[in-house]
Amino acid sequence: MANSRSWTLIWPSFVRLCVLNLVVNFKITALADDSGNGGVATEDTCKNTNYQTFLPPPYQNISHLICTPVWHTFELRYIQNGDTTTVILSAPYTIGWVGIGFSRDGMMVGSSAMVGWISKHGHAKINQFYLRGKRTSEVIIDKGELPLNNVPAAVATNGAEIHLAFQLQTTTPFQKQPILLAFGSKYPQNHHLSTHEDKTAIVFDFSAGSTSPVSQELTQMRTNHGILGIIGWGLILPLGAIIARYFRHKDPVWLYLHAVFQFVGFTFGLSTVILGLQLYSKMHAHIQVHRGIGIFVLVLSILQIFALILRPNKDSKIRKIWNWYHGWFGRITLIFATINIVLGIQAAGAGSDWKIGYGFLFGIMVAAATVLEVLAYLKRLEMRSLPPNFHTDPVGGATFPRGM
Repeated sequence: MANSRSWTLIWPSFVRLCVLNLVVNFKITALADDSGNGGVATEDTCKNTNYQTFLPPPYQNISHLICTPVWHTFELRYIQNGDTTTVILSAPYTIGWVGIGFSRDGMMVGSSAMVGWISKHGHAKINQFYLRGKRTSEVIIDKGELPLNNVPAAVATNGAEIHLAFQLQTTTPFQKQPILLAFGSKYPQNHHLSTHEDKTAIVFDFSAGSTSPVSQELTQMRTNHGILGIIGWGLILPLGAIIARYFRHKDPVWLYLHAVFQFVGFTFGLSTVILGLQLYSKMHAHIQVHRGIGIFVLVLSILQIFALILRPNKDSKIRKIWNWYHGWFGRITLIFATINIVLGIQAAGAGSDWKIGYGFLFGIMVAAATVLEVLAYLKRLEMRSLPPNFHTDPVGGATFPRGM
């Protein structure tokens, strides 16, 4: 075991090196501020449409609507009056369906949408759908999280356009909100929507009447957030824990490797949380459980770093308590980190490549830990079977610890 003095001298330089590496290699991407007035539109920007001729009350009687062209020839009109937001979407239409979705993070999965169409028999249909997944069977009618009030939603055609109108009851007015727009060219069958012909995602500012596309930079931030989390919490931290548990007979190399792996894993985890907070502030993604667990794991990681710095000597009276604390807090950190990676993959609606990739990595970690644990158990059985006066070679004899 390296003496405590040498470790104390090495540790500050190691910390400074890791912090410098984090500052140099990690770049927090930020979105450009789109709060200017250039995107604000008024009713004069859109077509002059008289809703009194085809929409039912109260939509035909609402005036002073703010109108903004949002995509192709789609137009979004709205007005906020207290806790009520009235929304009217206008789009070109021949057959099929048109929809507008409200998303937490600009992704389809997990969003709620209002979809309208005119049936083959001329009947107007509008319903809320919950987009639980990407398959047609996972788009569920009459489910969703949109706070519709008691005023019935309406849909009607006027010439070559379709108009979807509905009201939302919210405790706080909408501000910047990720919006999904899509249309399909086939009629819904048994309330199952056909695959969309085209779609887009925008960020609509209800407080200013402006719109901006969901930035490619924002998408890259979300990808980086997932990659950093998987590498830091799913690979590096588990490897550091495996080194500490099964390679203590390689003293003092195991301690240095354990410290390096855990601190590098911590920097990756810190970067993951910082990117997550950036995403939360930019996308207003209310994924409370995922965000809460991420911050919880970061706090536990910080406590583990301090525990490593304040590691007592082997002959200290509190060494046994420290071993118990460091080992079990490490296990709890890894368990919650694993849970949060899975929650993040689900919340992002990630494809099968993400699920298969992390599943493969997790399987390798579990298999490696299982094999090493079995070998350690067999080694302990072998040691117990030796005569009491038999001594193993103190240099070449490999021993396995009973715990962290």
